[in-house]
Amino acid sequence: MSKLSNSPPFTCGITVVLACATLLIGASTIALPASWSNVGSQDLPTQPNQFEIKSNVNVVLLQVTVRDREKNLIGRLDQQNFRIYEDGASQQIETFSHEDIPITAGLVVDNSGSMRTKRPEVITAALAFLRSSNPQDEMFVVNFNDRPSFGLPQNVAFTDQPGQLQLALSRVEATGRTALYDAICDAIDHLGQGSHDKKALIVVSDGGDNASRHTLSDALSAAVKSDATIYTIGVFDENDRDKNPQVLTKLARATGGNVFLPGSLNEVRIICEDIALEIRNQYTVTYVSSNKKQDGSFRSVKIKVDAPDRGHLIVRARPGYYAPATADSKLGMGAQSHATAN
Repeated sequence: MSKLSNSPPFTCGITVVLACATLLIGASTIALPASWSNVGSQDLPTQPNQFEIKSNVNVVLLQVTVRDREKNLIGRLDQQNFRIYEDGASQQIETFSHEDIPITAGLVVDNSGSMRTKRPEVITAALAFLRSSNPQDEMFVVNFNDRPSFGLPQNVAFTDQPGQLQLALSRVEATGRTALYDAICDAIDHLGQGSHDKKALIVVSDGGDNASRHTLSDALSAAVKSDATIYTIGVFDENDRDKNPQVLTKLARATGGNVFLPGSLNEVRIICEDIALEIRNQYTVTYVSSNKKQDGSFRSVKIKVDAPDRGHLIVRARPGYYAPATADSKLGMGAQSHATAN
């Protein structure tokens, strides 16, 4: 992966990427009967530090979002409401939690020239995300245009201070080209230095890239193999020649996140607040895979929720994960990847 520079680069737009940590997870949509009221801050799960998972080669860690057809977050589900399937085979849930645990999160901000007029709204939205998040979250900023760079000072890897994040988001001039894929790869790499198991990236961008050393396939592969959930927000004008919402969609869907394509800049702040609320209301589930092979293959994961009194529910999570691989199983695998750039 490319190494982040600590000096401000040239840029050609503003993109923000937020990564929320999930180790391995599947997604599915469930049809059930009623509806449920929206989850507010008073309904947030408590005891944030009492559920801590240390993953190893045998454990699959899932972050699961459940909403109704009106897009309201669904809380107060129990372990018995959940069913997990790996490659079609039912799996036994080992641990289950619905707690507001702190996360490691990255804000990846596109500072290319086309985003110059959008900077104030994007910075305001990013700060709204911070203020709506768990106070114990640790965050960082990756700014990018021609190349990525850390927004925080060299000796500060993460922060929970709004003032530091505001300076980190504002220190790069919006000019130049767009190295989106490099920024995503570097942000995923930096997430690994965080102290929390749950990780996320938030990406606000037009989805274009014209300066990266990495390819879209590289970025997708890194995202799928990471434990991060990626949320993407498309910010572009009708006549933006560089816009690529398909890229933003692929990054989000590959990691169990979500893509947002707002009609106006005024919606970006509300979207960031909603993302923060979603992260704080996710279910954390683990299981030990019944497939003991360490062959490096992609395992499809699906989650079903059985809650007849909650109406039609939508379950979103990571669609799968790569199994650990022994030295022998890596031979002949080459550049095989489940994620595609087509």
